[in-house]
Amino acid sequence: MMTRLFGAVFGGAQAGNVKMVSPADVRQWIDAGQAVVIDVREVNEHAAERIKGAINLPLSTFEVSQLPAIPEGGKLVFHCRSGQRCGMAAAKAVGAGYSGEINRMEGGIMAWRGMGYPVE
Repeated sequence: MMTRLFGAVFGGAQAGNVKMVSPADVRQWIDAGQAVVIDVREVNEHAAERIKGAINLPLSTFEVSQLPAIPEGGKLVFHCRSGQRCGMAAAKAVGAGYSGEINRMEGGIMAWRGMGYPVE
Protein backbone atom coordinates (compact mmCIF):
# COMPACT_ATOMS: atom_id res chain seq x y z
CA MET A 1 0.00 0.00 0.00
CA MET A 2 2.70 2.49 1.01
CA THR A 3 4.71 1.67 -2.13
CA ARG A 4 1.68 2.37 -4.30
CA LEU A 5 1.01 5.64 -2.46
CA PHE A 6 4.65 6.71 -2.80
CA GLY A 7 4.59 5.83 -6.49
CA ALA A 8 1.34 7.69 -7.03
CA VAL A 9 2.66 10.83 -5.37
CA PHE A 10 6.26 10.84 -6.58
CA GLY A 11 6.41 8.48 -9.53
CA GLY A 12 3.22 9.81 -11.07
CA ALA A 13 4.56 13.33 -10.92
CA GLN A 14 7.46 12.26 -13.11
CA ALA A 15 5.12 11.20 -15.88
CA GLY A 16 3.82 13.36 -18.68
CA ASN A 17 4.77 16.98 -18.50
CA VAL A 18 6.89 16.83 -15.31
CA LYS A 19 10.67 16.76 -15.66
CA MET A 20 13.38 16.34 -13.04
CA VAL A 21 16.04 18.97 -13.74
CA SER A 22 19.40 19.78 -12.21
CA PRO A 23 20.28 22.90 -10.23
CA ALA A 24 22.62 23.78 -13.14
CA ASP A 25 19.66 23.78 -15.54
CA VAL A 26 17.65 25.99 -13.19
CA ARG A 27 20.54 28.42 -12.74
CA GLN A 28 20.92 28.68 -16.51
CA TRP A 29 17.19 29.40 -16.89
CA ILE A 30 17.30 32.00 -14.10
CA ASP A 31 20.30 33.72 -15.70
CA ALA A 32 18.45 33.74 -19.05
CA GLY A 33 15.30 35.19 -17.44
CA GLN A 34 13.28 32.08 -18.32
CA ALA A 35 12.60 30.53 -14.90
CA VAL A 36 9.59 31.07 -12.67
CA VAL A 37 10.84 29.40 -9.49
CA ILE A 38 8.30 28.26 -6.92
CA ASP A 39 9.64 27.40 -3.45
CA VAL A 40 7.18 25.01 -1.79
CA ARG A 41 8.98 25.04 1.58
CA GLU A 42 7.26 26.61 4.57
CA VAL A 43 7.40 30.38 5.15
CA ASN A 44 10.06 30.13 7.89
CA GLU A 45 12.31 27.99 5.67
CA HIS A 46 11.97 30.44 2.78
CA ALA A 47 12.68 33.37 5.11
CA ALA A 48 15.89 31.72 6.36
CA GLU A 49 17.33 31.24 2.86
CA ARG A 50 15.99 31.33 -0.66
CA ILE A 51 16.94 31.37 -4.30
CA LYS A 52 16.80 34.98 -5.46
CA GLY A 53 13.42 35.70 -7.04
CA ALA A 54 11.78 32.46 -5.89
CA ILE A 55 8.08 32.76 -5.07
CA ASN A 56 7.07 31.07 -1.81
CA LEU A 57 3.92 28.93 -2.11
CA PRO A 58 4.17 26.49 0.84
CA LEU A 59 3.06 22.95 0.08
CA SER A 60 0.91 22.95 3.24
CA THR A 61 -1.39 25.56 1.67
CA PHE A 62 -0.53 25.10 -2.00
CA GLU A 63 -3.29 25.55 -4.56
CA VAL A 64 -2.64 25.41 -8.30
CA SER A 65 -4.71 28.58 -8.73
CA GLN A 66 -1.92 30.45 -6.87
CA LEU A 67 0.61 29.79 -9.63
CA PRO A 68 1.62 32.94 -11.49
CA ALA A 69 1.19 33.18 -15.24
CA ILE A 70 4.18 31.66 -17.01
CA PRO A 71 5.36 33.88 -19.88
CA GLU A 72 5.87 32.47 -23.37
CA GLY A 73 9.11 30.48 -23.31
CA GLY A 74 9.17 30.52 -19.51
CA LYS A 75 9.86 27.49 -17.37
CA LEU A 76 7.92 26.66 -14.21
CA VAL A 77 10.30 25.18 -11.62
CA PHE A 78 9.26 23.76 -8.25
CA HIS A 79 11.89 23.38 -5.54
CA CYS A 80 11.95 22.52 -1.87
CA ARG A 81 14.62 21.52 0.66
CA SER A 82 15.73 18.18 -0.77
CA GLY A 83 13.44 17.40 -3.70
CA GLN A 84 10.53 15.53 -2.09
CA ARG A 85 7.90 18.21 -1.42
CA CYS A 86 8.32 19.66 -4.90
CA GLY A 87 7.25 16.24 -6.20
CA MET A 88 4.06 16.49 -4.17
CA ALA A 89 3.40 19.99 -5.53
CA ALA A 90 4.01 18.77 -9.08
CA ALA A 91 1.61 15.86 -8.53
CA LYS A 92 -0.99 18.27 -7.18
CA ALA A 93 -0.58 20.53 -10.22
CA VAL A 94 -0.93 17.60 -12.62
CA GLY A 95 -3.93 16.28 -10.68
CA ALA A 96 -5.61 19.69 -10.89
CA GLY A 97 -5.20 19.70 -14.66
CA TYR A 98 -2.21 22.03 -15.04
CA SER A 99 -1.17 21.47 -18.64
CA GLY A 100 2.08 23.42 -18.91
CA GLU A 101 5.55 21.99 -18.52
CA ILE A 102 6.50 21.41 -14.89
CA ASN A 103 10.12 21.12 -13.75
CA ARG A 104 11.26 19.76 -10.39
CA MET A 105 14.70 20.77 -9.20
CA GLU A 106 16.56 17.63 -8.19
CA GLY A 107 17.98 17.77 -4.67
CA GLY A 108 16.22 21.01 -3.72
CA ILE A 109 17.95 23.99 -2.18
CA MET A 110 20.45 21.62 -0.53
CA ALA A 111 21.74 20.60 -3.97
CA TRP A 112 21.61 24.25 -5.10
CA ARG A 113 23.85 25.26 -2.17
CA GLY A 114 26.02 22.18 -2.75
CA MET A 115 26.80 23.51 -6.23
CA GLY A 116 27.96 26.78 -4.64
CA TYR A 117 25.06 28.77 -6.07
CA PRO A 118 23.95 31.87 -4.14
CA VAL A 119 21.05 32.12 -1.71
CA GLU A 120 19.61 35.18 -0.05
